[in-house]
Amino acid sequence: MIRNYLKTAWRNLVQNKTTSFISMAGLAVGICSFLLLATYLTNELRYDRFNTNAGRISRLTFSYKSADDKEVNTTALTPTAPVPVFKQQLADIEDGVRVVNYSNMRAAVVQFGDKLFKEKKMLVADASFFKIFTFKFLSGNPATALANSTSIVLTASTAEKYFGDEDAMGKILKVDQKNSMIVTGVIEDVPEYSQIKFDMMGSYAMMPRSLNLAWSSSNDYSYILLKPGANREAVAKQMTDYINKDRPASGGKMWFGLEPLTRVHLYSTAGKGLEPSGNIKYVYILGFVAIVLLVLACVNFLNLVTARSAERAKEIGVRKVMGAMRGQLFVQFIAEAGIITLFSLIAGVLLLSALLPVFSNFTGQQLSLQTWNPEWLILALVTLFVVVTLLAGTYPSLYLSAFKPIVTLKGGSSMQAGGNMLRKSLVVFQFVVSVFFIISTIIAGNQLRYIQSLNTGINRDQVLVLDLGGMGYNQIESFKGEIGQQTGVLGSTASYDSPVNVGGGYSINTAEGKNADFNLSVTAIPVEKSFTKTLGIKLIAGNDLDLGDEQQVMDTSADKRRYSFILNEAAVKGMGWKPEQAIGKKIGLNGRMGTIKAVAKDFNFASLHEEITPIVMFPEYDWFGKLLVKTSGKNTANTIAAIASKWHKFYPNSPFEYHFLDQEFDAMYKTDQRTGGILTAFTVVTILISCLGLFGLAVFSTRQRIKEIGIRKVLGAGVASIAGLISFDFIKLVLIAIVISSPLAWFAMNKWLQDFAFRVSIQWWVFVLAGGMAALIAFLTVGYQSIKAALSNPVKSLRSE
Repeated sequence: MIRNYLKTAWRNLVQNKTTSFISMAGLAVGICSFLLLATYLTNELRYDRFNTNAGRISRLTFSYKSADDKEVNTTALTPTAPVPVFKQQLADIEDGVRVVNYSNMRAAVVQFGDKLFKEKKMLVADASFFKIFTFKFLSGNPATALANSTSIVLTASTAEKYFGDEDAMGKILKVDQKNSMIVTGVIEDVPEYSQIKFDMMGSYAMMPRSLNLAWSSSNDYSYILLKPGANREAVAKQMTDYINKDRPASGGKMWFGLEPLTRVHLYSTAGKGLEPSGNIKYVYILGFVAIVLLVLACVNFLNLVTARSAERAKEIGVRKVMGAMRGQLFVQFIAEAGIITLFSLIAGVLLLSALLPVFSNFTGQQLSLQTWNPEWLILALVTLFVVVTLLAGTYPSLYLSAFKPIVTLKGGSSMQAGGNMLRKSLVVFQFVVSVFFIISTIIAGNQLRYIQSLNTGINRDQVLVLDLGGMGYNQIESFKGEIGQQTGVLGSTASYDSPVNVGGGYSINTAEGKNADFNLSVTAIPVEKSFTKTLGIKLIAGNDLDLGDEQQVMDTSADKRRYSFILNEAAVKGMGWKPEQAIGKKIGLNGRMGTIKAVAKDFNFASLHEEITPIVMFPEYDWFGKLLVKTSGKNTANTIAAIASKWHKFYPNSPFEYHFLDQEFDAMYKTDQRTGGILTAFTVVTILISCLGLFGLAVFSTRQRIKEIGIRKVLGAGVASIAGLISFDFIKLVLIAIVISSPLAWFAMNKWLQDFAFRVSIQWWVFVLAGGMAALIAFLTVGYQSIKAALSNPVKSLRSE
């Protein structure tokens, strides 16, 4: 009997090629889209779970709120002391490790023989790193790989880059021309779904700071391994109590937090992480999109099957008269749905395999079928087959098998009116989803373009960034003098950090006219005298830094060293002063004593997701990480070549590498841009699926009204009036969908925009544009079929009457 059901189902599908193709195409695209997004989300959700101890590892965060602060500042950077001190003091801590991004602090120029590379992914860590984290060793012992200050561990691809097919173990690499590092281990390449990514890992003991247990100058990433059964919140409270036990009650608040390792990537709100965080909200959004696309494809199938009910009514009536039970008919129709789903699933998986490489490039992630656990993938496909078959086939099967034979054999259907209402409702649903996505995509695009064009108070245009990796003042000044003579160079300056993503956590703990316990948390950055001029940062009071300011911080005696500070408006406001009042006031910044020389107009030195907070700029002489070169933008290639030539003269042992400052700025919004791009792509898919369904319904509608159209033509109706009559039935459904979807989209996108401190307002024209686009797409979809019907010969449609 099952064989007969399948043969009947197959025959029916073959006889209705158009319906079958549209149903399978819609389902295949929906299934492929669902699996693409599911693969992406699987990759996001599996971050760091490969670590054996993942459930017990936490990242330490540091939060501070001074007495005068309104905002809480939370950072992933910590001082050197917490890990060794807390590991000794707190019984629930089994182990800990400090990690430093060496490539951000030094040049990280690595040499072996004549091979010279600037490594952008070099970290250093305590010897306990490979005991806490799980990275597969191909050579070496995880327990002792970082035991010595000269130890270094390479990934397999990095080892091949330097040594080819030779055994890397025991080889010596020269780091920054001063550190001879011995290769003590080779591991498999770090998974892309690890938030701790590196190509080489050195020993924390190579850093001079490893000898000092400091509670200031936060530059480390600290990870704690808790003992089994330990309470994470209780341990964090013990840490906070420890650092606050000797602090005055009025001195503000500071506290530690412990973020579970598996939640860092998607849930962390701490700034300055090892890599840009994901966003759990985007996981929810894209998960919602995946489910909606699948439901949309099923709705498409359901709509087309019920639309054919009139054509199959007589078949069902005859079969019931011949003794077929409703249950038997139900099974047959479910079998038809199962066949369509099976072919659609196969087509969807084949399409998935073809599109995954493209989608990987689009998302910037390494996605493949291997992203899935094989057992989970098989289970997902089987579940998908069953769910889609039932979701798409159950209602049509119940609907068709319930037809009454007496009514259907007379040429009618007692359920037709209800079926028409259902189909109209489903068309409205499809276009509610489509219009919702169109509106969301337009608003998201507006916000991302707004970020790109917003005047952040820093002129990023045509600014080259060279990574100096800790060069001193005199060496940089000589180099600047050389490149300043090149055509196309308008100016240059040096700074500790990137000016669009400053990470230094400091505090003003001494201020003229303030109480002894005054404390204002600020971000601070050591800069050179021409910093504000080169970057176009406006000063609203006082004078810029000059050579004299730089010279007075070079005094070898720390007690005699005096600093000049530039504060932004937010910092001055936090001090309770007006810009003019602040000039000449004495303050202390983490022990650096000096006076306020200028007040700068507020500028964005962090992500536009965040409000502008207090920042202090001050001169330094012994360490700079970035050289910023302002160019004219004319003959850029020649300008860069000239700078490169001077670089090789001054720094022959360091490769010349550069990027533009606006690239750093764009990188901060990588997650937003990626999600916006995915949303745009699947908005197109949503429209495609909706149009497939609409086209199929237009085919059936015109087929059912063919005699009506013939009569209208005989009575003198023109092509335009007939096409308009048919099209309007569908356009009015789209208009209803626009009315329903607009407030839903406004609410959803308004919530999304609240994540940005600087955001666009939602304009009325967005809804008009989205509605117009949806109406036009719907008209073009049904217009072809409407015009075709209007042009048909009425003789052919009426000769049987």
